[in-house]
Amino acid sequence: MITVLLVDDHAVVRAGLRALLDSQPDIEVVGEAESGEDAVAMAANLSPALVTMDLALGPGIDGVEAIRRIRSARPDQPVLVFTTYDTDADVVRALDAGAIGYLLKDTAPRELFAAIRGAVAGQSMLSPPVAARVLDKMRRPDQALTAREAELLTLLAEGLTNKELGRRLHISEATVKTHLAHIYTKLGVDTRAAAVSIALRRDGIR
Repeated sequence: MITVLLVDDHAVVRAGLRALLDSQPDIEVVGEAESGEDAVAMAANLSPALVTMDLALGPGIDGVEAIRRIRSARPDQPVLVFTTYDTDADVVRALDAGAIGYLLKDTAPRELFAAIRGAVAGQSMLSPPVAARVLDKMRRPDQALTAREAELLTLLAEGLTNKELGRRLHISEATVKTHLAHIYTKLGVDTRAAAVSIALRRDGIR
């Protein structure tokens, strides 16, 4: 069972999200927090399989700081951002704080379910609009990635496994691993989420 802590300062949003997630046989909402401080405390007390985090949480610490504190206390705690904010700066801040993925609230239910299951399995998940911007940035000459590496990085952001990447691109899993090694080396990172974050930040976002 995938236990989930919902963090959002709007009760109506939390209620809707709870109803949606509770419709899945393998997902159970075990708590709700409306502030960053509550999120940090409840994550520590409940130890959920996943925390879904909005970025704007009203008074007190915001979602990014809450992610940072949760991850500092429990480095293996997956936190999936679920928000309406889609600027490159917001994405970079959230991923740098330790979020495993970044979804927009207009995400289709089936994509949300897949993202939750993928995040718990350690896969980085990004909403398609965010992933598309990453591809655009990776295609720019100063990033030094080949077209194939840029394409692979975008698919990576969708949470595909190495085997799935190979199938999508019609290449072997060994070739996928080689491409990933080149991407990580060029960007100076060693994780999927960090690769996406660096890609955006190198475009001048701070």
